[in-house]
Amino acid sequence: MASSTSARGIAAIVGVGPNLGRSIARRFAHEGYTVAILARDLGRLSRFADEIAREAKAQVFAIRIDCSTSRSVKEAFEGVLSLGFVEVLVYNAYQPVSWHPTNLTDIRVESFERSLAVSSVGAFLCAQQVLPGMVERGRGTILFSGCSASLDGIAGFSELCCGKFALRALSLCLAKEFQPLGVHVAHVVIGGVVGPPRAGASTSQRALVGERQSGRGDVSMDPDGLAQTYWYLHVQDRTAWTQEIDLRPSNPRIL
Repeated sequence: MASSTSARGIAAIVGVGPNLGRSIARRFAHEGYTVAILARDLGRLSRFADEIAREAKAQVFAIRIDCSTSRSVKEAFEGVLSLGFVEVLVYNAYQPVSWHPTNLTDIRVESFERSLAVSSVGAFLCAQQVLPGMVERGRGTILFSGCSASLDGIAGFSELCCGKFALRALSLCLAKEFQPLGVHVAHVVIGGVVGPPRAGASTSQRALVGERQSGRGDVSMDPDGLAQTYWYLHVQDRTAWTQEIDLRPSNPRIL
């Protein structure tokens, strides 16, 4: 990989899919950052990188990562750190779980362990890779994506809740340890279902969003709107840093 030519540091976005991760990467690219996007599916990731690079006229690098294994995280961040100083880390990775409640006795231990590994251990490993550089320079931002399951137990969703509880604890601990050293750490609670970006949605998708907003269904949260909050967290004045923020759609039926 060639070294970054950006005057700013690198924004590393871990867990980039078609919605929130891609929107966050796009926002930082438009703000002039060289962006590294990381996920398991390198083919899809490369398409996203090309798309964002053309749109934002920025450098965007696609790097494969499996957040459940320390070896993969280390190898991935060797590539990221070769680009330059990682000024921003967004950890948006999670292990998909069933939307239907699962009885505890029906959960396979391998599945439970992988959910914990991706939601929390992966976040720990990625933070370890970038914190030394941030502390050395006295600046940097680490943002962790949580959800409602980060805050309260939900019957039938112990896989999701345990991983997200641990992620929140990690974020709050790192904030207390590293914010005095100049590193802003924040946990973002996303209390709703993230849909496709409004601006880039198809006609049918926009119609569905409009129908949901009209009161006939649930509201999908716009990932571009969420990405704007991630950007605001990064540029906050250090005399007034947010350590945790809870984002909800305007429709109160979303919990």
